[in-house]
Amino acid sequence: MSKGLDYETLNENVKKVQYAVRGELYLRASELQKEGKKIIFTNVGNPHALGQKPLTFPRQVVALCQAPFLLDDPNVGLVFPADVIARARHYLSLTSGGLGAYSDSRGLPGIRKEVAEFIERRDGYPSDPELIYLTDGASKGVMQMLNTIIRGGNDGDIIVFSSIPRFTLAPFAFQILVPVPQYPLYSATISLYGGSLIPYYLEETANWGLDINNLRQSISLARSRDITVRAMVIINPGNPTGQCLSEANLQEILKFCYHEKLVLLADEVYQQNVYQDERLFISARKVLLAMGSPFNKEVQLVSFHTVSKGYWGECGQRGGYFEMTNIPPQTVDEIYKVASISLSPNVPGQIFMGLMVNPPKPGDISYLKFDLESKAILESLKKRAHIMTNGFNSCRNVVCNFTEGAMYSFPQIRLPQKAIEAAKTAGKVPDVFYCLKLLEATGISTVPGSGFGQKDGVFHLRTTILPAEEDMPAIMESFKKFNDRFMEQYEDSRGYSRM
Repeated sequence: MSKGLDYETLNENVKKVQYAVRGELYLRASELQKEGKKIIFTNVGNPHALGQKPLTFPRQVVALCQAPFLLDDPNVGLVFPADVIARARHYLSLTSGGLGAYSDSRGLPGIRKEVAEFIERRDGYPSDPELIYLTDGASKGVMQMLNTIIRGGNDGDIIVFSSIPRFTLAPFAFQILVPVPQYPLYSATISLYGGSLIPYYLEETANWGLDINNLRQSISLARSRDITVRAMVIINPGNPTGQCLSEANLQEILKFCYHEKLVLLADEVYQQNVYQDERLFISARKVLLAMGSPFNKEVQLVSFHTVSKGYWGECGQRGGYFEMTNIPPQTVDEIYKVASISLSPNVPGQIFMGLMVNPPKPGDISYLKFDLESKAILESLKKRAHIMTNGFNSCRNVVCNFTEGAMYSFPQIRLPQKAIEAAKTAGKVPDVFYCLKLLEATGISTVPGSGFGQKDGVFHLRTTILPAEEDMPAIMESFKKFNDRFMEQYEDSRGYSRM
C-alpha cells in the first residue's frame, strides 16, 4: 500500500507545476559549478548575487533595528548618521516588541500608511492604508490573490499579461487567459491551485505589444466552451519581454476589464526599472482613476510592488505589498482571514518596504549618498540594457527588442532545421538544447523561452541584464563566439537557416 508522501499519492497539481527559472538549466548549471566551472547565473533577476552593492541607508536603518541595543551606545552617532538613527527609532516605535515579534497580519499600520502616501504621490489620488497588505515579496501577494480568485466549476479565472507554453483547452477546468510570454510564477501558481491557461500572444514585431483583439478572441473561445473568465494579469514593465505599456494601452485594457467584468491584477514590480524615459511607466491605478465614471468606480484592481527589483534589488529581504481598488468589503474581510493564517509577513521586509516608499529626502544627511548610489545603479542598468541588446542583434540569426524596462533581454534565436532535428534526437525542446549547449560552452546560465511561452516554431532565451557592467562586453563576446560556432555547425551546406 502506498504511503502518504509516495510519489503516486501526491497532489496531482503539485506534479503539474513547472518553474523554468530554476528548472533543468539551473540545475545543470549548479552541477557544473560544483565541478569547478565558472557559471554566470543570468537565469533569475537577483541583482546582489551578480555583484550589485546594497544601498547604504536602508541597510544601516535595518541594522540598527535588528540590534536596537546599539542605539543606547554613546558612540552610535560616530558610526551611523543622525537621520539613520532617527529612522530606526521610528520603525522600532511602530512594532510591539521589535523585529522578533509578529505584526498585524496585514503588516504594520505605520508602514502601510507610508505605502499609501507613496501611492498618492505617484498617482495623484489618495490611497487607503486599510486596503494595503504587506507581504513576503510580491510573489506571496500574487499567490494569495490567485488562491482567492480560482475556484471550482468551469471558471477561467485569470488572463495573465506575460508568457506561457502552448496549451490545449480542456472543458470542466479552471481556465485562465494568459498572454504569451509571461513570468512562470503565474503558470506555476495557477496549476498549483487547480487552474489551467488560455493563452493569447503578445506581438514581438510590435515590441511585444498587446492587441486587444487577441483578448477578445481568447475570451470568445473560452465562452464557446462554457468557461467563465474572471481576471486578467498585466506585468508592466514586462517580464520577460521588457516592454512598457502605454497609457492608451492601459485604458484599452481597463475598458476591456470593465465590459467583461474582470478583476485586473497589475504586477508593477519593475516600475523603477525604466531605461528610456522614466515617464514610460504609468500605474494602472493612476490611469483607472483618471478615466472617471463608470470605470473608476467599477473596475476591480489589485496592484503589486516589491523591494526585490528597481535599484534596491533586495530579493532576499522578501518585502512587498498589494493594494486593492474597488474590492467589496466582504471580499477584503475574506482576504484578511487568509492572510491571518500565516500570522504576519516578516517584519524586516516590511521595514525595507517602508524605506523604499519613504527614502531620504533632499536636505537629509543621507540624501546625497542615497541619490548618488541609486542613480549610479539605474544608469549602469541602462548601459547594460544597450550593450546586451546591441550584442544580441550583432549575432547571426538572433534578433532582440530593446529592454525598455524590467531587467531582462528576450532575444529570438532563429535555429537552423538541423539544430531542431538534433534537439529532437536528444529528446530536448529546441531552445532547451541551444541553452544547454550555451551553458556547457560558456558557463552562461539562461532560461529557454519555452519556459515562458512562445509561438510554435519560434525560439527564445531569457537572460538578465544584471552581470557587472565591466563584465558585459566579454560576456556578449563569449555569447557571440558560441552562437556563430553553433550556427555554422547546424546550418545546411547552402548556409540556410530556419527563419
